[in-house]
Amino acid sequence: MDNAAIADNFSLLAKLMDIHGENSFKTKTYSVAAFNIEKLPMQLKDTPQEKLFSIKGIGDSVGKKVIEMLETGKLHALEDYISKTPPGVIEMLNIKGIGPKKIHTIWKEMEIESLGELLYACNENRLTLFKGFGEKTQKNVQEAIEFYFLNQGHFLYAQLEEIFPQVEAYLKKIFSADKVRVTGAYRRQALTIEELEFVIAETNETIKPKFQTVQPPELLEEKDDTLLYKLKNGLKLRLYTGKQNIIERQFLTTGNQEFVDAFKASFPKINRETLTDDAAVFDEARMPYIEPCLRETAGIIEKAKKGKLPNLIQPGDIRSIIHSHSNWSDGLNTIEEMAQECIKRGYEYLVISDHSQTAFYANGLKEDRIKEQHRYVDELNNKLRPFKIFKSIESDILNDGSLDYPDRILKTFDLVIASVHSNLKMTEEKAMKRLITAIENPYTTILGHMTGRLLLSRNGYPVDHKKIIDACAANNVVIEINAHPRRLDIDWKWIDYALQKNVLLSINPDAHFLEGFDDVKYGVLAAQKGGLTKENNLSSFGLKEFEEWLGKKRKMKEIY
Repeated sequence: MDNAAIADNFSLLAKLMDIHGENSFKTKTYSVAAFNIEKLPMQLKDTPQEKLFSIKGIGDSVGKKVIEMLETGKLHALEDYISKTPPGVIEMLNIKGIGPKKIHTIWKEMEIESLGELLYACNENRLTLFKGFGEKTQKNVQEAIEFYFLNQGHFLYAQLEEIFPQVEAYLKKIFSADKVRVTGAYRRQALTIEELEFVIAETNETIKPKFQTVQPPELLEEKDDTLLYKLKNGLKLRLYTGKQNIIERQFLTTGNQEFVDAFKASFPKINRETLTDDAAVFDEARMPYIEPCLRETAGIIEKAKKGKLPNLIQPGDIRSIIHSHSNWSDGLNTIEEMAQECIKRGYEYLVISDHSQTAFYANGLKEDRIKEQHRYVDELNNKLRPFKIFKSIESDILNDGSLDYPDRILKTFDLVIASVHSNLKMTEEKAMKRLITAIENPYTTILGHMTGRLLLSRNGYPVDHKKIIDACAANNVVIEINAHPRRLDIDWKWIDYALQKNVLLSINPDAHFLEGFDDVKYGVLAAQKGGLTKENNLSSFGLKEFEEWLGKKRKMKEIY
């Protein structure tokens, strides 16, 4: 173990001790040791042990630890701190602008344990509620995390949506538009993507010289009919090459392997060499066109054969903003600003659903502020008619499954979104009991982000999806499709089962600022993969239809 490795260990130990809030004198001892050891002209491994303690910056405690590392290659104290620190918290040390002291606040006070959660908190304007985190700091942290994620090679669909047009345009420019076709996971609207995939109707020998630019991308893999590059931002670019018919190649590489295998088994005699476009494949098979986003499983082929393909929901089918946060809790804008933005975008109504009182980290509403907000909403509704603002709340589901207001408060809302925000580390048994209890509460209207997941960052708590959906069906509770591109929760794979059980879903942006309304699009893209139609989506209800639906819900509560 050389000096650099020893210094790195001491430096990390000092930082982890700071994160845990240890005595600053002790932590400084190890950070100073790291600095001094890195500057030494000789290697400690070549120094007699009895002389170690006379070196500047190496006292008794540091010296003993140096000997431990030289003899064992390990530092027990460091391993101990690593074992009791969540990996995501340690990863925060890679982010410019947040040192150990701020990480301590993030972990211990904000109860955030991963970079994905931290980025989401920035999106929700939550950091500014804590000492030492102003708007500028929050913006810098957000940008630093986004930059860090871009270099990890895993991307959200929303991130690639900005990059894709540039890559596609560049490929069409150097190879001509008729020789380039998008394919793969991006074409299927996958929620997360590791590679952008294109079919290029050229050989490897023709393609490779075109990429020999001033800063050429890294060639990771080459086969007879495939090239895999890594771009400067960490994104992988897979090119399917060769002289095979471009339409056939695009079809075979668009669908998930299960879908492609099932299609080939069902229609083995299609003459793909004469195809003119993707739709012609299905014309040859004499079956309805299956949208790329649906080409995931064999089951969709059987639906197509029976003429049961859904008329997929479109962004223009969304007629309202349900689930949004104003500056009454942790949003950036006033309720009036949010309403005016809805009117500008052509929406018919807004459901304002600020955080509830347990969400202290998000400036959740106490009872007195709820009454004030409701008076304010009444004033706005008189002013903005015929547009309407509905009074809602995102009520925290507590550990025992209860909502965090008494019934006399819950009954004052037009609708209640029930969500889990705290104590996410649960067994499936605990999570199920907690969620089912909340679903059975007569005041629960919508179950918010069912699993609490954050894509690429947090898996969410384990649940039995079928039992949750069954419970929502039994209690007439809507399931949210949270449209934030880091959530997209409930997962699209369970939408079909929800539809089978006649459960209503709702594409909601969970917006904390006006631009957050844009996320509706990503919710729609995810919902399309699950086969959702506008008839089964609550946020596609017009104002009159929505009010009638609420009226029926209200009568059911009165019966209870």
